[in-house]
Amino acid sequence: MGLRKHIPNSITLMNLLCGVLGVICAIQGRPDLAFPLMLAAAVFDFCDGLAARLLKAYSPIGKELDSLADMVSFGVLPALMLLSCAHARGVAAIPACLTLFLALMSGLRLAKFNVDERQGSDFIGVATPTAAMLCGSLTYFVHVQPGTPLDALCGSVWFLPAVAVVLGLLLVSEIPMFGMKVAPGHKLLDAKRTVFLCLSVTAVVLTAVLRLNWSLAVLLIFSVYLLENLILWVANAGK
Repeated sequence: MGLRKHIPNSITLMNLLCGVLGVICAIQGRPDLAFPLMLAAAVFDFCDGLAARLLKAYSPIGKELDSLADMVSFGVLPALMLLSCAHARGVAAIPACLTLFLALMSGLRLAKFNVDERQGSDFIGVATPTAAMLCGSLTYFVHVQPGTPLDALCGSVWFLPAVAVVLGLLLVSEIPMFGMKVAPGHKLLDAKRTVFLCLSVTAVVLTAVLRLNWSLAVLLIFSVYLLENLILWVANAGK
């Protein structure tokens, strides 16, 4: 296989590099740099799996490396972004530190995912990139668009810690979450994915019409995804 087998792992290392740089920016109170780095990490996270499939270059090391990179980019980084946001708004140290709960649950989530054979095209519990994008877009938006009601909400004592705790618990929950990868033999767009895509387009249009920062569209899209899955779970639980 030669050099080809190292290509996916090299892409994964770029994910890790973006995560490390994002952590540095988050510590320095620069979510305007940290979130774009998180987005870049997400692109590399997608591309390494794609490269592994196209090149048939799977390896046990690649699987472990992917989890380690995700832990930094989608576990530590969003938790530190929440912590930095809380400190910038004068949230007391003890409640602010609860945001680190997200990093702990992200580690547990990634460890469970590696040994859980039930998860393929769909997930059980919220995926770490989903939680990360929610936190990253939230902290980015309130940083670049101050003075909004959401900015004021982030200044309350318990809002950001509550976001971290709720998302952390959802990461390790048994709640089914649909993925955007469609399993072989299934329809490309079923009802739930169609609803999600329609609402996502609505979020983008609404953000543009209101002339708000693009990160709000990201926040709304991932919020819609999370809420739709929770509604489906509650509806199916009643059957």
